[in-house]
Amino acid sequence: MSERPARLELAWRSLEKNEVGINEFAKRAKKTNSDVMMAVNLGTRGIADACNLLEYCNHPGGTKYSDMRIAHGVKEPHNIKVWCLGNEMDGPWQLGHKTMEEYGRVAEETAKAMKLIDPTIELVSCGSSNREMPTFPQWEATTLERTYDYVDYVSLHQYYGNEANDTADFLAKSNDMEEFIKTVIATCDYVKAKKRGTKNINLSFDEWNVWFHSKAEELDITQNKPWQVAPALLEDIYTFEDALLVGLMLITFLKHADRVKMACLAQLVNVIAPIMTSTLHKASWNVIRLGK
Repeated sequence: MSERPARLELAWRSLEKNEVGINEFAKRAKKTNSDVMMAVNLGTRGIADACNLLEYCNHPGGTKYSDMRIAHGVKEPHNIKVWCLGNEMDGPWQLGHKTMEEYGRVAEETAKAMKLIDPTIELVSCGSSNREMPTFPQWEATTLERTYDYVDYVSLHQYYGNEANDTADFLAKSNDMEEFIKTVIATCDYVKAKKRGTKNINLSFDEWNVWFHSKAEELDITQNKPWQVAPALLEDIYTFEDALLVGLMLITFLKHADRVKMACLAQLVNVIAPIMTSTLHKASWNVIRLGK
């Protein structure tokens, strides 16, 4: 483990022991017949680190980072197809948060470099973190003017809650999601027209879920009990009402499947997820959480 030292994980103020790396994650994905979507760090890192990561994952061999992968016991490249150019870079909560102009520039240059290493990859340009962001949808318009020639998707994120305990309003939030999708599509098509482009920018709705039950405990753990190893975070206990909204959101994706090409429930296990794991008698047990 000397090559995997523990590090401070600043986003959640926890201690990351790095016991699971790219190779373990990719192996697990292969076992479940899943594809890996990888994000590069454009907040505290940049172009060089993004290129190094891509070389490690996708280059066959004969270079520093591809040979490092081989030395780690993985001879064949992972050939990860989809790469996100950062994550929620419009959010001031992000370390290395950028303005739309700053992000557009670094994303363009990173995309250009990554495509030189592996022209077969597909790239996702960061869109707005949610529809309520003050820069939406100008963020999409400004950043896509820089990244249009290199990327295939723009990302969308959205979570909904029922803090007001109003069932009708809560279930109607799928209409809000539909308007979000329509606005982003219109913005992508505007940039396409302005650039005299020939390709459509598709949508990657790579974070979506119901999330509101556990927000108070999140603040307590991250602020008052920092630097724990794998603390229990955002473990929402879902209701049938929550499941109904999830169903409506899935229907919304299907209605716009011509442009929404990827939609990833965030997350799958423990963190705002339908599956909870716990350690009991040295074994891991999975339970589907749908209570109340």
